[in-house]
Amino acid sequence: MKSVLLVFALFMSAFAFSAEHPAEHKESLKQIEKQDHFNMEHMILHHIGNAHEFHIVKETAVPLPIILIDNGLKVFSSNKFYKEGEKLENAEGEEYFVNKSEGYALVNEKIYKLDNGAVNFNQEGEVLNAKPLDLSITKNVFAVIFSAVVLFIVMRLVAKSYRASEGNAPRGISKFLEPVILFVRDDVAIDNIGKEKYKRYMPFLLTVFFFIWFNSLIGLIPIFPGGTNITGNIAFTLTLALFTLILTVFSGGKHYWSHILTPDVPKWLYFIMIPIEIIGIFTKPFALTVRLFANMTAGHIIILGFVGIIFTFSNAAWGGLSVPMALFISVLELLVGVLQAFIFTVLSALFIGEAVAEH
Repeated sequence: MKSVLLVFALFMSAFAFSAEHPAEHKESLKQIEKQDHFNMEHMILHHIGNAHEFHIVKETAVPLPIILIDNGLKVFSSNKFYKEGEKLENAEGEEYFVNKSEGYALVNEKIYKLDNGAVNFNQEGEVLNAKPLDLSITKNVFAVIFSAVVLFIVMRLVAKSYRASEGNAPRGISKFLEPVILFVRDDVAIDNIGKEKYKRYMPFLLTVFFFIWFNSLIGLIPIFPGGTNITGNIAFTLTLALFTLILTVFSGGKHYWSHILTPDVPKWLYFIMIPIEIIGIFTKPFALTVRLFANMTAGHIIILGFVGIIFTFSNAAWGGLSVPMALFISVLELLVGVLQAFIFTVLSALFIGEAVAEH
C-alpha cells in the first residue's frame, strides 16, 4: 500500500511537469538549475537518522550532551559542534563540524579526534582519524530512555489503579489497557506457549509489545521529544530480536534440541539438515529485525517524501496533494505501529513456544 502511494505521488509529479508548455518546461528546468534547490534525499536521511540534537525549525534545536571517554571523562554540549564549531565540507560536499578548542570533529553524526586540528579523509571519503569511546546521549538514546520512563510511569499507574479498585471493575487508564494486556495473555502467550508455561514469559512479551508500540507513537510526534525513528533503527530492532533469541535458546528443552541436532530424517541427510536447522535458529531473529525495521522506516520515508514534494517543486499548490496524502499515511502509521508490535510479540511467543513444547 505504501509503495503504491509513493509511486502514485511520483507519477503525479511527472504528469504535472509533462503538462507544461515546452518553453515553460525548459524555463522551469533552468530555474531549478540556478537556485540552491531542495535536497529531498538529504532531508529524509537527516530525519530518519540519529543526531546529537533535536532539530525543531530553522536554527532552533534542543542540544544533547556529548559524553566521551578519552584520557578521562569529557562532557560538553553538542552546541560545541553545531553552534560554536566551524562548519566545513568534504570532497563530496557533505558538511561536518569541527571544534578545535575541544579537539573533536562531528562527521555524519560520529565523533572523531582531530589530527593536528584537522580531519583526514581517504579517497573513498572515509574518515581516517581515531575515535574516542562515545557514550553520548543522541536523540535515539534519549527517545529510548524517555519511552522507558513513560512506560514505567504508565504501568505503575495501572498497578496502583488495580490495587485501589480491588474486587471492582478497573477504572482510569487501567480500564483502557486491560483489554490489551488480556489480549497479549490469551491470544498471544497462551495460544503459542501453552497454559502451563506462559506465565514466566509474560513480563517479556508485555514489555516488548508496549515498548515497540510506545516508541512507534513517539516517533510520529513531529517535534521534541518525538520525531525519532527508534523502531526504524536496525540496532534497536536487532537488540529486541537478540533478547528473543536468548530466551528461545536457553528455554529450549530436550525435544527442541533433539529436533535440531538429531532431526527425524534418514541419517545420511544429517549433513544437510543439521546445518539448516542451526541456521534456522538465527534466521528467525533476523526476520524479526528486518521486518520491524523495514516497515517502520518505510512509513517515515513516505511521509517525508510527500511533504518534500512541496519544497522540491517550490510550489505551495502541491500541498493540496502532498499534505492530505502525508496525513493519511500518518494515520495509517498509528495502525502500523500497533500491528508491528503485535507481529513482533506473537512471533517471539511462537519461537519460544516451539522451544518449550513437549514432543
